[in-house]
Order: sequence, then structure tokens, then C-alpha cells
Amino acid sequence: MRTNTENGTQHFDVLIIGAGISGIDAAYHLQHQRPESSFLILEALESFGGTWLTHTYPGIRSDSDLYTFGFEFKAWRGAPIASAAEILNYMGEVIEENQLHEHIRYQHQITDADWSSEDARWTLRGQRTDTGEAVVFTTSFLWMCQGYYRHSSGYTPEWPGMENFVGPVIHPQRWPADLDLAGKKVAVIGSGATAATLVPAIAGSCAHVTMVQRSPTYFYPSPNSNEVADMLRELDIPDEWVHEIVRKKILLDQKNLTALSFSEPELVRGELLRMVTELLPEDYDVATHFTPRYMPWRQRLAKVPDGDLFRGIRDGQASVVTGDIQSFTSAGLTMTSGEQVAADIIVTATGFDLSVLGDITFRVDEVLVDFAETVTYRGMMFTGVPNLAWVFGYFRASWTLRADLVSNFLCRLFTHMDELGVRSVTPQLRSCDEDMELSDWVKGDDFNPGYLRRSMHLMPKCGDVAEWRHSQDYWEERELFPSANLDDGCLIFTPTN
Repeated sequence: MRTNTENGTQHFDVLIIGAGISGIDAAYHLQHQRPESSFLILEALESFGGTWLTHTYPGIRSDSDLYTFGFEFKAWRGAPIASAAEILNYMGEVIEENQLHEHIRYQHQITDADWSSEDARWTLRGQRTDTGEAVVFTTSFLWMCQGYYRHSSGYTPEWPGMENFVGPVIHPQRWPADLDLAGKKVAVIGSGATAATLVPAIAGSCAHVTMVQRSPTYFYPSPNSNEVADMLRELDIPDEWVHEIVRKKILLDQKNLTALSFSEPELVRGELLRMVTELLPEDYDVATHFTPRYMPWRQRLAKVPDGDLFRGIRDGQASVVTGDIQSFTSAGLTMTSGEQVAADIIVTATGFDLSVLGDITFRVDEVLVDFAETVTYRGMMFTGVPNLAWVFGYFRASWTLRADLVSNFLCRLFTHMDELGVRSVTPQLRSCDEDMELSDWVKGDDFNPGYLRRSMHLMPKCGDVAEWRHSQDYWEERELFPSANLDDGCLIFTPTN
């Protein structure tokens, strides 16, 4: 690792914030495509993994298949939907195989980032979470891979009477290690991927679990296996080939399903409801409890491996209550319908609090950056902010797919900057773009989960042309990113003095 020391401050060509799936992806691509560049990953937690380290609630698993959520360069050998422990083990193998541990510093919390145009570098300040020691780093380029939500706490709405409930109220992001569910009635508020994971995981270990939802979610039940992968492994096809073939097949299937969801939404809706209906007891009220108000893929489609959520309902270990919560009581919940939900423990699987670039305070030449006043360049960089990129993945496809695209794009950008002999790059609207219509980071009719709607006013804006959009279309971006013209005027390059 090549660094310079100036007044005790270490300098790196690239600093990566976050040792989760995006940060490890960025480090791998830098190491293999830019071996001459020095880099370091700064991670606030005590180890790598991000979500898969901080989320410890029962049953925690991926809601994307690991052939596409996994890295393009590292074969996945397990079941498509994996547990947190399996994902951490997979990431650990990548770190070990590529000696990335030498490039990671844990328990380093960054709070401030200041760009100097004169020096063409970022200065990052923060502290070690284990010792409280102040830390300072400088870098030529800052690569934000910290994710999109706060790991320290989740989102829990305020309901009337919460203080009256005599039992614990727990958000899944803060699951107590010593929580005893035996003989307890549990109410899980929410119906997204977390609830769909948690409910079947505890259904056999508590007296009863009730999923309380304001409105239903689309669920996609399917076996936790892949026929193509199983067939290829029987033929002794190398793991790397299996991974690539299955990955391409899944991506094609996802592309077709996404397109069909927008061209024939009623057809997709009907098929999803049919699959759910077949797994529920006869005459179950699917219309009330499992028929969403929105069309498919306007929110994330929650996968249910082997239909385990519905098995708990069939067996009488789990139930669903749909409607608005009127208030908490000492013994559970009262719905606006008057229905009572008895509970000894209440779990608020109600989502995340969005974090814009890690809640770090950014300044450019001592001027505070308000990202809501910027326009995004291809959903990764921002007007007026030099040498900064943020990895924000896909909702309708695996997060890591976009991390891969961004990594390849940035490595190409760095090489282009070397060829030009420049030291900084700043997105800037061209004269032809200045009057374009601006819209939210993600349009509500395209994708509208609660954590985005609550915080959209904090996010950068998007334009109506490809260069200034944050697209949620992997199949479009995988063609656009590698061929994007870096000299089309959207990026302003500053020469080296």
C-alpha cells in the first residue's frame, strides 16, 4: 500500500467509506484494474459486512438471489437465498483471497469531509469508535459505499398509547441477543422483506406470531434452489461457469418479469396472487391480506423461499391482521376496526431511516454541500461536488449489480483522468441541460417505498436525459455505463498544476 505522510496525516489515492458489499466490491475492482492506485477502506463497525453484520434478528437472510447479489468475480455455490452467516462467510473469502484485510481499518467513524480546490484533495476527519482517538485522512477521490440507511437505528412510527404497552417494543435492527420468545405472543408490525423473514423464523418458537400490516405486499414464493445450477453441478461443470451461466439466466428472467410488470401489470398481479393462494388454507381471505393496492414492482417484491411464511399460516402458528393501528394497549394493539391483537412482545419491522452519504458533513472550499440542491450525474456523482461518488444500488434487481457497474465506470474514469493529466473531475450541467425538467431522485410512480418517500426532500435531483438520471434499470445501465462518453461536457476536468 503506497501512502504519503504529511504532518502525520495519511494520504491515499482513493478512500472508500464502508466495508459492506459495495465497499468490498470497490476495493476488488481498484486492486485489479488500478494496481498502481493506493486505497483504504474506512469502516465504522468492528468488522466487515454492513447489513449482514448489524442485522441479527431471527432468520436474517437475503431477499435477492446470491447469483446476482453476489459478486461478478466470485462464484456462489450455495442456495439462491442465503443467510447472513453464509453471506458474511462469502465476503470473508473475498477479503482473504485478495488480501483486502490489509486495506481496511475498522472502527473509524468519519464525520466531516472537506474538499480543497487548491490542493485537489478531500480531508476527512472523524474518530475511532473503540478509543475515541481523532483521525484525519486525505484522499484524491472519495468513494462512498456506506449504503443508504442508518445502521444505528431503524424507523419506528409513533402510535398513540405506546407508553402503555407493558412488554418490549423492538425494532429488528436492534434485536436483543437474550430475548426469550418461548410461550410469548408476538406482534410483528410490517409486511416487507424483514417481516416476511422474521415471521416464519419465529413461528415455531413462540406461542403465536401475528403479522400486522397497514396494507399488503407482493410476495414471490419459490423453491430455494436453482434447477439450472443443480443440473450443471451434476455434470461437473466448474463453479465459475455455473455462476456465470446461472447469473445470466436469472438476469434474463428478471428483465422479462420487470418488463411484463409494466406492460401487463394485471397479468403479473394475477400470477403472483395465484401462487400465494395455492399456499394458503382454502377460502383464506387473500383479497384482504395479500392483495396490494399498487401494481407489481412499484415497491420491492419480497421473495419467500419455499413458501415458509405461508406454511406458518397454514399450520396455525402465524396469522395476519390488515388495517390501521388505532393505539397500543397494555396487552397489545387495538386496530381502527376494533379488532384486538394480543401481544407480549411487539416488533416494529417498519423500515429504515434514510442516510444521505453516511450523514457526513461535506464542504467544498468551506461551503456546506446541500445534496438536495445538486443534480446527480448517472446516479453516482453530483453537480458542483468534485471527486466524489456514491454507490446506490437497484431496487428491482440486486444491489451489487449496480456496485459492479459503478466500480467499472470509476476505474475507467480514473484511467481517463491519468491520460488527460488532470487531478479533479466535477459534474456540471451543460448549457443544453440547464432548462431540463428536474424530478425526484426516484419518481414515485416508478418506486415508492416509505423510507424513500419520507426522505426524498434530502436527496439529489434527477434530470430527464440519461446523463442526469438515477435509473433503476440495470439492463439499460449495463449498456450505457461502459460506453458513456467521458468527454461529452458533463464532466469538467481540472488540469494538474
